[in-house]
Amino acid sequence: MKDVVSVIVPVYNVGQCVVKAANSLLNQTLRDFEIIFINDCSTDESYNVLVNIAQSNKRDDVAIKIIQHQVNMGVAVARNTGLDNAVGEFIYYVDADDYCDVDTLEVMYQEAITKQCDVIGCEWLLTFENNARHMVQPEVKSCQEAFVKMCNGVMRWNLWLFMVRRSIYEEHQFRFIPKANMGEDMMVMMKILLCTDAISIIHRPLYHYIQTNSNAMTKNFSAYQHQVTDNVSELERYVRDNHYNEYLERLLQLKLTLKLPLLISDKESDYEMWQSWFSESNDFVGKNEDQPLRTVLIQKAAVARLYFVLKLYYRLVIKFMYGIIYK
Repeated sequence: MKDVVSVIVPVYNVGQCVVKAANSLLNQTLRDFEIIFINDCSTDESYNVLVNIAQSNKRDDVAIKIIQHQVNMGVAVARNTGLDNAVGEFIYYVDADDYCDVDTLEVMYQEAITKQCDVIGCEWLLTFENNARHMVQPEVKSCQEAFVKMCNGVMRWNLWLFMVRRSIYEEHQFRFIPKANMGEDMMVMMKILLCTDAISIIHRPLYHYIQTNSNAMTKNFSAYQHQVTDNVSELERYVRDNHYNEYLERLLQLKLTLKLPLLISDKESDYEMWQSWFSESNDFVGKNEDQPLRTVLIQKAAVARLYFVLKLYYRLVIKFMYGIIYK
């Protein structure tokens, strides 16, 4: 039987964490799919764990491929390696330290077949220690509407939220930028949305994202700023070169969305970085029809350099209230 889905799992120093991810895939109700593990030159026991997983596989309808990078190349290249070796009709990604519901692949694949869609999305569970939160996605009628929702910050672009027909990747030669390992999912997913139309969102949490650091929701991307910038520049190039000019202004909202985490901080250095990074987008604060009022207010406070407001928001809302909710 032809593999209907290729599941790509980049692996780097995840040790035993990958066992849970692998078991969740091997227990899937869908038949006839492949799992592609790309070991990105891990320095721990990850490779041996993957070999044990493959040797213990008792399913004759699930093919397991283990591809070994000889040097560490980053998640972007690992994803490319997975794509280059995939044979399934659809592509799906799983992070090695997360896991799926037992019927995730079947539900998404059947939705694709029934609705004749190229892109199928789902929702997810965000887990903080012992607390899980159902994270929802908006309903959209087209891929282009999904693109706008992503720019506006009300729809997530994580690759593990979408199953995509592999022919889309191949026909348009979509690949990830080597070494640009932050924002790589945004760049590729938003390109995909511009070149196809049929999409369906399943309003059920099918993926379990494990948040191991309770402070991660407030971290900024300053250490990865150049990588995000490279991916945004590539998306802008694609939009211009393919004459999707009606979306150029939307990309300014995307830039505001991307740098918002810099305001979820109590450091003035982060606020100053917000001012200078994608500064051309600052004039568009308050023009996002989908944005919640509190986000508009903290962005306006940043524009006005009312940094005491941002510090107060961080300490009262992020540290205190969220600290209780996600304890």
